[in-house]
Amino acid sequence: MPEPETSGLLAEQLLQLTRKLHRAQKRHLEPLGITPAQSRLLRTVAHTDEPPRMADLARRLDVVPRAVTTLVDALESHGSVRRMPDPTNRRVIRVELTDTGRSTLRALREARRSAAEDILAPLSAEQRETLGGLLDTLSTAHDRPC
Repeated sequence: MPEPETSGLLAEQLLQLTRKLHRAQKRHLEPLGITPAQSRLLRTVAHTDEPPRMADLARRLDVVPRAVTTLVDALESHGSVRRMPDPTNRRVIRVELTDTGRSTLRALREARRSAAEDILAPLSAEQRETLGGLLDTLSTAHDRPC
């Protein structure tokens, strides 16, 4: 069992690294005119089988519906998404990607890779592989019910 001081230090290192990665991603996303939250919404819309409802987006993103409205408003102004009525229930609004949105997603993927490269640059290929394995272990351990 690790010492409490070690666990505390590791937690602090992970938090610092997360902040550093977030800042790097924000820096790389800025020229695209997209915030990290907007980027997350675009990725969520892109990974659905059909255009999601606003309520579905709020649930998937774990935010209040009003936050989704604000994000969709901004992305609609950007030309990346459009609202469309649900064909079976006219009170329901769905959100779909536009061609500009698909193009933006490609640019976002490249920006995220560049941000990650900024952070991972000091590591050798072997160290990156080790880190990947450790992160997989932590991720899958916390996906399982306790």
